[in-house]
Order: sequence, then C-alpha cells, then structure tokens
Amino acid sequence: MAVKHRAREGASRDLLYQMLRIRRFEERCVELYSGEKIRGFMHLYIGEEAVAAGVCHALTPDDAVVSTYREHGHALVRDVPATAIMAEMYGKAAGCSRGRGGSMHIFDAPHRFYGGNAIVGGGLPLAVGLALADRFQGRNRVTACFFGDGAVAEGEFHECLNLAALWRLPVLFACENNLYAMGTALARSHAETDLALRAASYDVVAWPVDGMDVSAVADSASRAAESIRAGAGPHFLELRTYRFRAHSMYDPDRYRDKAEIEQWKKRDPINALITRMKAAQEIDDDGLSVLEKEISAEIDKAIAFAEQAPVEPVEDLARFVYSDTPRAGGTRPMGAVEAAP
Repeated sequence: MAVKHRAREGASRDLLYQMLRIRRFEERCVELYSGEKIRGFMHLYIGEEAVAAGVCHALTPDDAVVSTYREHGHALVRDVPATAIMAEMYGKAAGCSRGRGGSMHIFDAPHRFYGGNAIVGGGLPLAVGLALADRFQGRNRVTACFFGDGAVAEGEFHECLNLAALWRLPVLFACENNLYAMGTALARSHAETDLALRAASYDVVAWPVDGMDVSAVADSASRAAESIRAGAGPHFLELRTYRFRAHSMYDPDRYRDKAEIEQWKKRDPINALITRMKAAQEIDDDGLSVLEKEISAEIDKAIAFAEQAPVEPVEDLARFVYSDTPRAGGTRPMGAVEAAP
C-alpha cells in the first residue's frame, strides 16, 4: 500500500492496518529472536505504533524519513518491503542493507528511508542536511526526523533546531517521548520536561500530541506538513507515547514499576482505535479478521524469504568499505587493496 495523501474516508482503516502490521511484525521478531534466528541488538516499537502510522500518513513518497534504531515500524509504513526488512534482520544479503546493518540500521534510499541510525540524536544532522539539499534544489519536500526524548539532551539537537529555524528548513521534527531514555526517566535527566516548550525556544512551531491516539497524531502531522510545504519553516511535534517492552531484548527492565506499564497498556493505541471504529460501525470482527489474515500472510512470506535468502559471500565482505569508482587519473579502484609484501 503506497504511502500517500489519502481521503479522510477510509483513513481509520488504513491507520489500523499499519499499526497492526507493525505490532504483528515485531511480535514475530520476538519469537525469531528467542529462537536465535535474529541476532544482535533489537529494540521493539510495541506500544508506539500510533506515532509511526500517524506521522507517515501525512507524508508523500517524495518526502524523506530519518529514524532511530527503533525503526522497524517507520520502515514498514514507508513501504520498505517486509521481505527486505526481515532479510536484513536475519543478516542476509537480500536485506535492504545487504544484511550488514541488521535490526538497528535499516536503510532504503529508493523509499527515501535514511536509517536506522544507532547513535542517539545522530539522525538530526542528516535530516537538516536532506532538507537543506531540497531547499537548494527548489523541491517542495518535507523531511520527517524521528528521535527519542533522550536525544533532546544531546548537543546536536540544539544545533539542528537552531540552524533549521535560522534557515527555515522544511523539517518535521517528530520527538517520540516515551518517558525513558534507555533506563533513565525523563524527569531525572531533563530540568524542563516540556519538550515542545524547549523546541519553541528556538522559534520553531511546536506543540505536544497524544502519541497514543493515532488520529490525533495523523491530524497534527498533516497540519504540520502542510504548513512546512507552505514555507513556514520547521515544526516540532512532541509525541507523548510509551513503549510496552523494555529498551531492548537484552534489557531486564528493572527501572520501571510494573503497575506503570500496565496502566499505559490500558491506553493501547490499537485497541483504542478498534473500539472507536466499532462504535462508528467502521469495522466489525469479520473485517478485523480479514486484516489480521492479510498481515499474517505478509509476515509469513517475509520470514520464508529471509530463511531462504543467501548470506553474503565471504569474498564480498570488503565491498562498499571504499568506493568502487576509479580515482581521477588512475584505473585502480579505491576499494582495491594491494597484497602485502
């Protein structure tokens, strides 16, 4: 399903479909990780699906997305094929990053999905650079940059917001405030916990959004994107959300009260939207079953693809370390290495 502006009719169904895809994909990834099919670090998005679905709903295929290492959901909604994402999770050569990035470094330039960036706050300068390039080329695009509340404590956050505001760059800063930077609570690391207010101090249009309400996210993101396209400069959304799982699969999650987690689960964005849609007679149990079967089939296909995909040959592991383009005035590729004497 292409990422594009959609009529309001059917929007709820599409938002539900995208959230369910993210949730079911990651639930299967947990099983595969436990079975040692997926290795390395893996950070789950379960609980935050309304943010990815709602923000990306406001984007066009020409817009860019820059994400964090908790990026599976963003990649799926941006139409990076589930087969390529799963193969990447498996470390297979058919993955969108040839299996070299794994869970934390999903990247797909044809879909204008620029990471998967493992450094906290590392995507912010990339987003500003992409937006600056669009400004130079006269392209009416938006660059959406996802980052967590922990990134707001990094120096590049302040540098990037300041520069984007000075040059009125077309960036949609999407702060996924899930209240914990790894295991550190927001109030323990930020003197000012109103992150939208901090962004506004740079003369950036900013406001908080209920990140557990996908309709509220989609409406706010659409309003922000339209304003950015009209030349109003960068916008900042503080998307107040919560992750139901630990920081990563290796995290014992001892820094949060279990009662707090259960309280947030009562606001599950998927269940909330299903309840509203059923009340409005926009979906019933049969319709929901159809969506679930479609999504399950897609994930089954992605897993089968990843299982059968080849690993990269050992002799190719040094490829892309350097450019294969010959040097000016010479014929030796930059990636070629002379034999040791």
